[in-house]
Amino acid sequence: MIRLHVIAEGQTEEEFINSVLGPHLCTFEIYANARCVETSRKRRIYSGRDLTKINRGGLLQYEKAKNDLLRWMREDQKCDSFFTTMLDLYAIPCDFPGFADAAKKTNPYERVSIIEEAFEANIQTIRDDPRFIPYIQLHEFEALLLSDPGKFKFRFSGCEQAIQKLVELSDQFDSPELINDGNETAPSKRIIELIPEYKGVKASAGPLIAKYIGLPKILEKCTHFSEWVEKLKALRPINIS
Repeated sequence: MIRLHVIAEGQTEEEFINSVLGPHLCTFEIYANARCVETSRKRRIYSGRDLTKINRGGLLQYEKAKNDLLRWMREDQKCDSFFTTMLDLYAIPCDFPGFADAAKKTNPYERVSIIEEAFEANIQTIRDDPRFIPYIQLHEFEALLLSDPGKFKFRFSGCEQAIQKLVELSDQFDSPELINDGNETAPSKRIIELIPEYKGVKASAGPLIAKYIGLPKILEKCTHFSEWVEKLKALRPINIS
C-alpha cells in the first residue's frame, strides 16, 4: 500500500484528486490525499492550545509551495509515503525553478518538462529524498475538462450553444493540454467567457464534470497528465535510510 500526499493549487484540484483521481489510484493500492498549498500561517497559542490559522489555496510565490512540500515530507518520513503536486503552468510564479529557461521554449511540453525537472532538482538540493514526483498541469486544471466539453451539459443546462462552441474550440487542438495560457485564452478563461456561471462554482462543478467525462477519456486526450498518472501507479515502497 502506498500513501500519496498531493499539494494542489486550489480547491478545484484538491476535490478532483480526492473524488476522481484518488478512486482510480486506489485500485492500484495507491491511496491519495490532497490539500491546497499553504499560503500563510498566523501562529497563536491560547490557554495552552494551538490556534494557529493556516490559509491555503493559490500560488503567488514558489517559496510557499516549496516550504509546504518540505514540511509535509518532514512530517511523514515513512518509506511507503510519496509526495507530488498539481500546480498550474498558467500564471506560475516567475521565481519558480526553471521558469526563465522554460520561457525560451515555444513547445509547452518542453516548457513544463524543464520546470518539473528544475523543481525536483531544487527540492533535492535541500532534502535528498526520492519520494517526490513533481507535476505541473498543462496549462491548468480546466484543460482536463476540455477533453470532452460536451459533458458540461450535465451541470449547465440551457447552455447548449456555449457548450457547442467549447466543443468546436477543443476540436481545433490535438490535445486540450495545448490550449494556451494567455490572460484571455487559458482554458478557464475560455470556459468562463462562454459560461460565466462556471467562475463562481468551479471548485464543485469542475470535478463533477471530470467525473462525467471519465478518467479514461481524460487520460487518452491529455498526454502529460497521463504520464504523471502512470508514474503514480508504478510507485512502490523504497528504502530512504
